[in-house]
Amino acid sequence: MNSWLLHYDDFDPEQQNQREALCTVGNGYFCTRGAAPEAAADDVHYPGTYLAGGYNRLETTIAGRTIENEDLVNFPNWLPLSFRIEGGAWFDLAAVDILDYRQELDLKCGVLRRMVRFMDSGERVSKLQQRCLVHMSCRHLAALDTTLTAENWSGQVEFCCALDGRVKNDNVERYRDLASEHLEPQVTCQPNPETIFLKVRTSQSRLEMAQAARSRIFIDDRPQSPERRLVEQDGYVAQCFELQLQESGQVRIEKVVALFTSRDEAISECGLEARKELERAPGFETLLESHSQTWRHLWYHFGLDLAGDDDMQKVQMILQLHIFHLLQSVSLHTIELDVGVPSRGWHGEAYRGHVFWDELFIFPLLNLRLPEITRALLKYRYRRMREARVAAQAAGCRGAMYPWQSGSNGREESQKVHLNPRSGNWIPDNSRLQRHVNAAIAWNVWQYFQVTGDIEFLCFYGAEMILEIARFWDCMASWNEELERYEILGVMGPDEYHDAYHDAERPGLDNNAYTNVMAVWSLTCALKVLDVLPDERRRELCETLALQNVEIEHWEDVSRKMRLVFHGDDILSQFEGYDQLQEFDWDRYHAKYGKVMRLDRILEAEGDTPNRYKCAKQADVLMLFYLFSAEELGDIFERLGYPFKHETIPKNIEYYIARTSHGSTLSQVVHSWVLSRSDREGSWQLFNQALLSDINDIQGGTTPEGIHLGAMAGTVDMLQRGYTGIEARGEILRFNPCLPHELDCLKLKLRYRGQSLEVEITASQLLVTCLRCGAEPVKISCRDKEATVEGGQTFSWDLQ
Repeated sequence: MNSWLLHYDDFDPEQQNQREALCTVGNGYFCTRGAAPEAAADDVHYPGTYLAGGYNRLETTIAGRTIENEDLVNFPNWLPLSFRIEGGAWFDLAAVDILDYRQELDLKCGVLRRMVRFMDSGERVSKLQQRCLVHMSCRHLAALDTTLTAENWSGQVEFCCALDGRVKNDNVERYRDLASEHLEPQVTCQPNPETIFLKVRTSQSRLEMAQAARSRIFIDDRPQSPERRLVEQDGYVAQCFELQLQESGQVRIEKVVALFTSRDEAISECGLEARKELERAPGFETLLESHSQTWRHLWYHFGLDLAGDDDMQKVQMILQLHIFHLLQSVSLHTIELDVGVPSRGWHGEAYRGHVFWDELFIFPLLNLRLPEITRALLKYRYRRMREARVAAQAAGCRGAMYPWQSGSNGREESQKVHLNPRSGNWIPDNSRLQRHVNAAIAWNVWQYFQVTGDIEFLCFYGAEMILEIARFWDCMASWNEELERYEILGVMGPDEYHDAYHDAERPGLDNNAYTNVMAVWSLTCALKVLDVLPDERRRELCETLALQNVEIEHWEDVSRKMRLVFHGDDILSQFEGYDQLQEFDWDRYHAKYGKVMRLDRILEAEGDTPNRYKCAKQADVLMLFYLFSAEELGDIFERLGYPFKHETIPKNIEYYIARTSHGSTLSQVVHSWVLSRSDREGSWQLFNQALLSDINDIQGGTTPEGIHLGAMAGTVDMLQRGYTGIEARGEILRFNPCLPHELDCLKLKLRYRGQSLEVEITASQLLVTCLRCGAEPVKISCRDKEATVEGGQTFSWDLQ
């Protein structure tokens, strides 16, 4: 198989929505789902164009209460291009006989292609070929190239080329009771005979978007100038024209679109800029050439080569698909934007395009490839620190309390109620209690610094975030006089199935192990930051934040006396009281429902709750073994005065993995990681399940609403760091490879501390080559053997 192609050889209406998400094309500035240009939103298709950070708020009355939601807006559809032959019906795949069909996403050059050979009701056989791209270099441009061949007929063909702003947010069925019309039409016109223009504005955020589309027409490669009829409606503009086509003749239509918004930098007015950009834009083939070149450059940085058993080509294709979608969601254009990284990409409307903790799984891949993108995404968090401080104050705390769901300005965007589609009930949503997102942000800042050594970023952005997050954790910790330990009360862990004690009046759980350990890590990290900062900058920051020695000393105290709860045979309790929960009857529910990934919905529909049972949606305690090496975790336990035995990790893995439903696509990634040393076969099986999360839509209907970006990046990082054992710590890049038996050889390029590295790993050997002459030497170690490597040198380590 070709590992650079995602392809489909049939048209399957039931799979179309999923395929449209997987065939999305984008450039980090905007993305467009891979819908057919002739399609409108219906039960089969859902065209969608999403602007990075393009949000709007609407109010809805639900169950007698008015709630406000902020959504990623479905902006005008720039794709529409349809045709009809001899005055018949407009082209519709459902109304013709499909003789041949192929749709393929070319990952290597970022182009979506479609070929349909069909026979209509008049027994006319035609061939339709299309190529679509969103330009990776010129971020404001997109293009669609369409060729129609008349195989056995001659006659008149009418085409309609449009920009359609009559769209609404309708991608997620469970949101359909909520307000969904975000766009207000502003302007439609025809600036010149080749061009149509549309401008809309969001109703609350007042974000303007302008689109200008130019269509050029060729018959057998000869330019045509047919008379064009302008069609205008509110939020819609089109040109219709007729052509005479001879048997075996071809008509080609080249549609180039320029898209600007009122928030773009270095512009006068978005409509003016869209028209100007379009006037300067070259034709499709020239655009394709420069677009493909940019993708070649990206693949140089992000490529990886696998050698192994017969299934390895498919594994490589899916990994390249995952990298492709990551780079369409966050690209080099992201450096210029004020955006975060959404958990579902800019590919659909699930989770309303919000930013969660998925950065924890995404940034490690970026850090070791193009850390400039990570830097920009971390600044999204920095710019919203003021809102996080206000949130902390409202909660009675100091420091910064970041939201579980973030959107435009950093306020908490988590729903107060959410719909269970199984029961039809609107139920309370307590997910905002996942305060561990704060630790994830501090972790991401520190890991970026560990890989890059970017002291400037740490001085002027990162340190302030880490210190304010440490201050928040210090405030969250309450002293238990009887136990002589600090505790963190009333939170939720990553598991998400447990949001309260059964029959309790208030939501939240006490002493979630993951939260408490990460709070300790955050405090110790803040202490390290104060040591790393230059004296002058430390003094300035402490004065600015009014950070006194007495407070720093208290951080030290809390970081040594945090409470962890255990039960059974050295099992770290997910939260206090976990051992009192009932065991869940997994066999009965598997027999009754098959997949029980969303066990929370099943139980609620039965009038029950996961809060009664020892069950988990995804890794919670096991997240500690995902983030920390055994050495690091042992140091934390020793700091806290708790024993940490060699058996602690395998015992806890075995205990919790048996009680997990994998209701999140992140779950298989984490479990694959934590098994990678002790159970290579089990790790590889879970890794392959994680690979299928989107391409097979294993959760049954979630991929059409947007890809799962954390799981996509996490699977790639499983190869990049998990099986290689890469850890950036203490100014040393450490390797500890442990390849699965199915993988014979892994090759990849990395960047560490300004140095470009070429890495090759087999079962018997690690080879590292430094590619940049003149760059500072870097320290690399493998299994306690350390080397200082500089440009042009290759070092090898024997792994046998």
